[in-house]
Amino acid sequence: IMSHNTIHNESSELLVRDAFGQYRLATGDEVLKAARQVIGRRVRRGTSMSSPHVVRDYLHTKLAELEHEVFVALLLDSQNRLIEYIELFRGTLAQTSVYPREVVKVALSRNAAAMILAHNHPSGNLKPSQADIKITKEIFDAGKTLNIQLLDHLIITQKSYYSFADENML
Repeated sequence: IMSHNTIHNESSELLVRDAFGQYRLATGDEVLKAARQVIGRRVRRGTSMSSPHVVRDYLHTKLAELEHEVFVALLLDSQNRLIEYIELFRGTLAQTSVYPREVVKVALSRNAAAMILAHNHPSGNLKPSQADIKITKEIFDAGKTLNIQLLDHLIITQKSYYSFADENML
């Protein structure tokens, strides 16, 4: 994908090269795919995850367009730098089974000092379910016992996000 400024109307268009080497306007899906690739290259091991904006943008590009629910963790070192993005559980359109023991076990195995949890709601509903609230508390408590700080749990939809930390639910 490349940016192209037309002479006549000064607008910016995104173009892609087709199989024949000809340029055409990019589709919305192609633009989103390219954006995911760019942010995926920018956010890798060692990237600081201290900015809520960076975290939200990264998780939105990873989760917002999925048609099934996925529960992930950003495992962080003591300076909140990314150790690993890991998909922990995958579910159906409406639900995922999450096991706190497995979440904490993975964090311990990667020597994480902190973590940010996230999952998507393909339905678009931002409101956390009772199960979301319960699992967050259980993981928070288990992490606290083992000195692994849960910094946030985000629910991601195509249009927005919900932060447990912003809502003082941690």
